[in-house]
Amino acid sequence: MSISFRTVSQLSEDQRDALAEIVNIGMGRAGASLAEILDEFVILSVPQIRLVSSQDIGEALEELIGAESLVSAIRQPFYNHLHGEALVVYDEHGCRDLADIMGHEGTLDEKVEEELLLDIGNILAGASLQGVAEQLQAEITFSPPSILANHVPVSELLDPDELEWSYSLLIEVNFTLEQRQFKSHLLIMLSEDSIDTLIQDIEAFMESL
Repeated sequence: MSISFRTVSQLSEDQRDALAEIVNIGMGRAGASLAEILDEFVILSVPQIRLVSSQDIGEALEELIGAESLVSAIRQPFYNHLHGEALVVYDEHGCRDLADIMGHEGTLDEKVEEELLLDIGNILAGASLQGVAEQLQAEITFSPPSILANHVPVSELLDPDELEWSYSLLIEVNFTLEQRQFKSHLLIMLSEDSIDTLIQDIEAFMESL
């Protein structure tokens, strides 16, 4: 049974706070993993949580990420107890900063750039989703990450007509480095057929506290 926009909007304040706490812990693990690899201090934003329709996804991404610059992105589907996909979106400075931090020398060609995007994206998405799943006592299986887009406008990241869901619970956190221009956005899109399950998991999480 798919869940309606109206039903999701009726989440209580306590449920929303619990979800934000769960996301914070999961994203914090991802930030810690990134900081260890890059040996840089990582700053995380406050999670943004919203319900979006497939037709409005482009506008929602522009509001969360910004519409001015070109971006690159990887995608990593997940399934089992919860179903959806994670996107890691990098601004146009992301690859150059990553290459510099990780000591890459020489020309940053497309192959090297894609490897950097996939490596860091896999760390961010995997650590975050695993952190969320552990708190919910849920099993999540990951598909390998893949390149979604390279140097495209934010509005063109996802084609609404190719999405498998009508509504998605969209969760966004951005990661920045204190001493660098690097910035990335981690977006978790939970498909509509998993939102009821998530609500039940949040209730169980709250009862266990």
